[in-house]
Amino acid sequence: MSAARQTPLNFGASTAALTAASGAGPAITPRLVDGEMGDAASKAALERLNQAVGELKARTVTPYLRRAIDFIGAEDPKAAAEAALKALAIDERSGLAWYVLAIAREKSGDFKTSIQCYESALALLPNHADIANDLGRLAFRLNLKPIAVQLFAHYHAAHPDCAQGANNLACALRDLHDYAGAIRVLQPAVEANPESSPLWNTLGTIVSEQGDLKSALTFFDEALRFDESFAKARYNRANTLLDLGEVETALAECELAMTTAEAPSDLAMMKLARSTMLFCLGRTGEGWDAYEARLDDGFVDAVHFMVDRPRWTPDADLEGVSLLVVGEQGLGDEVSFATVIPDVLEALGPNGHLHMALHARLLPLYERTFPGVTFGKHSTLSVDGHTVRGVPFVKDQSVIDLWAPLADLPRRFRRTLADYPVRDRYLIADEARVEHWLDVLAGLPGPKVGLLWKSLKLDGARKRHFSPFERWRPVLETPGVTFVNMQYGECDAELAQARDMLGLNIWTPPDIDLKMDLDDVGALSCALDLMIGPANATTNIAAACGGDVWLISTPSAWPRFGTDAYPWYSKVRVFTSEAVGAWDGVMAKLADALAERFPS
Repeated sequence: MSAARQTPLNFGASTAALTAASGAGPAITPRLVDGEMGDAASKAALERLNQAVGELKARTVTPYLRRAIDFIGAEDPKAAAEAALKALAIDERSGLAWYVLAIAREKSGDFKTSIQCYESALALLPNHADIANDLGRLAFRLNLKPIAVQLFAHYHAAHPDCAQGANNLACALRDLHDYAGAIRVLQPAVEANPESSPLWNTLGTIVSEQGDLKSALTFFDEALRFDESFAKARYNRANTLLDLGEVETALAECELAMTTAEAPSDLAMMKLARSTMLFCLGRTGEGWDAYEARLDDGFVDAVHFMVDRPRWTPDADLEGVSLLVVGEQGLGDEVSFATVIPDVLEALGPNGHLHMALHARLLPLYERTFPGVTFGKHSTLSVDGHTVRGVPFVKDQSVIDLWAPLADLPRRFRRTLADYPVRDRYLIADEARVEHWLDVLAGLPGPKVGLLWKSLKLDGARKRHFSPFERWRPVLETPGVTFVNMQYGECDAELAQARDMLGLNIWTPPDIDLKMDLDDVGALSCALDLMIGPANATTNIAAACGGDVWLISTPSAWPRFGTDAYPWYSKVRVFTSEAVGAWDGVMAKLADALAERFPS
């Protein structure tokens, strides 16, 4: 039996996207949640399906489809899939049978097969807009946003008066940063449905991503005015309050939202957000316990670790144990979380052994610093829409007694702020390369200050936490300083902007890949007089190697744990904006501090 291959809308790329392999595991971070996007297995949806089945002329498949729909309603997707397959065995060109099978596969977590089945159903029933909507919703969930826009637009064109259809299309447009397009879709929907809480909620997420937090708060309040139990709007309100610096109120709102959350993915996101709010209040022990939510199966992009050994718990005795620790999230996260390695080695004692899986680019730094540890790279794949991380360098996992995801370890070793050690460094840069960079930099005039201004990932709300390059002008005007480009990724536009705006040439170091050669980045960081930038992989490496680092932060940045410092690295100095997006004041303070540090 084979699925139908073509659809009039040509969404075959959706299946291909799911099979893309390799790459880093996603950094699971709290984000705003959308209004009700619909559910292919909702009571109303299943009633519509039953009605469509009743209109079928091919009566031989009807009993199996009825049974499959009943199994979906009973939350038994395996039995539903078996019944749908029996219907397809009778008539493999039954669009409704493919549709029911798609829903069953989605509910069982088999996203790749589900998308294939949705596409087959849509090929056979091209005018069945509900299929496009459900496929779009799954594509949206799997972060295939351009595909989701096409599918939602197809549904919206067929049902222009459906508030949910407008809401879904607006959410997908927002995530592609087409804010104007999203608002154009929402405006008539809100006018026609002024008491729709999901529409007000989505409007709030759009203006929030644009940085208008006060308007966002107003829209979330409006959503709650019409439905005070609407968990998504209350949670989004909590996140907005957090960004506005009202942490205690944000925590209370988040915990209230958790009591009425319906979707497992929403509850997982709320639990994770709660952990970061606890961090912001300095309640670090509680925060690390709650941070376990980052691995909740409710996240469609949660990492699944391919380790078949007992998982470590904070009360486990590590003396003499063979422990495997697997890195997680982004490069900067691995560097900061790994500050616990000396504590772990002490707990293991002389008869224990540490195996550690990290990004390959970090290995030279760690192998030099901790020669007694067995390091190797982890391998990350996308399998049927799920992120899977393995440790191929551990050929025989039976030598491992316990294993832990890296961010589990602070639950034991960083319960309080006093547990964060005062030390100049915990990683050792290559001394020969430090000397090399000192010689190179000696040919430049004045103090040498490394400069970063962004992260490679600047999607949606995350972008608000990084200052636009033009706001750096007061800093770049500091006389007598040579600024050194430490920004990895594409940055030619900003370098040209500095030349055009200020007549300033930001010096780019030769013969180094600032993204890939992180060992040399650590050495260069130690040779600089100072490095300035947001918290990202480079500033974490610089601080870990003992470089002099000034961090630019925002009020809701949880790694500060409610302090005005950066406890991970005792030498780091932090400059925090008064509010998210309020860059002028913090840049002025940074410029004054730089002029004081290096008087001309």
